[in-house]
Amino acid sequence: MVLAMESLYMLQPHCLILLTLIFVLVNGQFPTTLEGPFKPVTVPVDYSIVGKVTSLPVNKNPLLRPTIEFQPQQISLSLSSNFSSVWVSWITGEFQIGDDVEPLDPESVASVVQYGVYESGRNNQAIGSSFVYSQQFPDEGLENYTSGIIHHVLITGLESDTMYEYQCGDPNITMSDVHYFRTMPSSSEDYPSRIAVVGGLGLTYNTSTMISHMVANHPDLALLVGGLSFADLYGTDGAFSDCQNCSSPQTPLQETYQPRWDHWGRFMQILTATVPTMLIEGEHEIERQADNQTFTAYSSRFAFPSDTSGSTLYYSFNVGGIHFVMVGAYTPYDKSSDQYKWLEQDLSNVNRSVTPWLIAAWSPPWYNTYKEHYREAECMRVEMEDLLYKHGVDLVFNGQVNGYERSNRVYNYTLDPCGPVHINVGTGGNEENLTLEHADEPGNCPVPSNTTDGFMGGFCGFNFTSGPAVGNFCWNEQPEYSAYRESSFGYGILEVKNQTHALWIWYRNQDRYSFGADVIYIVRQPDRCPS
Repeated sequence: MVLAMESLYMLQPHCLILLTLIFVLVNGQFPTTLEGPFKPVTVPVDYSIVGKVTSLPVNKNPLLRPTIEFQPQQISLSLSSNFSSVWVSWITGEFQIGDDVEPLDPESVASVVQYGVYESGRNNQAIGSSFVYSQQFPDEGLENYTSGIIHHVLITGLESDTMYEYQCGDPNITMSDVHYFRTMPSSSEDYPSRIAVVGGLGLTYNTSTMISHMVANHPDLALLVGGLSFADLYGTDGAFSDCQNCSSPQTPLQETYQPRWDHWGRFMQILTATVPTMLIEGEHEIERQADNQTFTAYSSRFAFPSDTSGSTLYYSFNVGGIHFVMVGAYTPYDKSSDQYKWLEQDLSNVNRSVTPWLIAAWSPPWYNTYKEHYREAECMRVEMEDLLYKHGVDLVFNGQVNGYERSNRVYNYTLDPCGPVHINVGTGGNEENLTLEHADEPGNCPVPSNTTDGFMGGFCGFNFTSGPAVGNFCWNEQPEYSAYRESSFGYGILEVKNQTHALWIWYRNQDRYSFGADVIYIVRQPDRCPS
């Protein structure tokens, strides 16, 4: 099945272009941000899609572990800091639960990728490194976890915008099936055809529908903006318990069910083994354990282009004419922090003649009008918004809130033609259902003292000092900076057309994959808004 879908992936772009043309002919010209700011729109809730969230069964494919010992599983691709190299990651062997376990020996299995240009033979070979990690809980009755062997291999010497085939594993034991991927363009005038963006995934039937839709649209690159396996909502016995709320400053350890990561990795392989997938952490990836360790599963299981940042929690990379900055909301971000200094330097080094587009991503949204997580990232906004505005960030993606929302161009809660468009797309299926209530509806405005950053600490949620909501913590109607919001599961596709125009399409689970519910051209104005 995977090979069949990957073959379709190579043949499908012309069909998708035809679908896009049909959409234009039927609906006329798409709106552009030049026509904004737009009057706020709230799509009425479709209660037929709101109900009990059901997890996928872990005893059925594709969540089952391989039947062949040391068969590569949970295969994923990620970009490096250089267009000519790509990371391949996978796991061999099975995880172990308990205190008295002997970890698998990474030296017992080689980390090898055999690869080559599509249909030219896999005559190249790259060797990488491997290790295991543990999630430790010192409290009596909690079950410790030790992973299988995690492999990371960097394959180099790749040509840009070229289809490759590869296998990974140990040639002396067993190799994976053959998988395919296309490298990213390197020219500033070229862009990947489709970039998929989503957060809040989990492992539910809603997630399955979303991934099926996304794969059918054949993205060249995927951005996952926090909320991945939701292992933190399960106890170490595997029972759903919303254990994200089981930790506090008084009891800082966070009970999680680490095998959920293995189930999620197997499920996601239909996407991640073919499409380079870039991640940024969210609150569900914190998973605080013994010795105050955090983000262990997230940082261990995936490879990141951390050459310049030195961190898996924030980093940057180029894709053709786009520079992406992946910002960490759960690591220090104040102006004296390593992250802020790195970000300031990274943005200063961006050459807009080489990468005209500048796109940022992190998990908790700054411009969120839902009651859930309303203004919880206010301290981060206060610290960082001026820096992003100064350097002319065009577009921001977030994923923490389980509802879709797109802003008008905005800066400091004020409509601004040079501010970025903020898009929250934390609707990948999750484990907690959709969020339905808005902070501007009667009785829904949170108490300001309850909107502190639960992990980083600090309180910045003061009342507005100007604008229509002056003197209040919430608006009494949908704020003017909120252009479109909807409580539906789904994902988005960004199609960057040239140096000034990018088409954003929001796809809902309940629709056909060729139908976009929210479609708009994001238009840059470099002459009007120089960075």
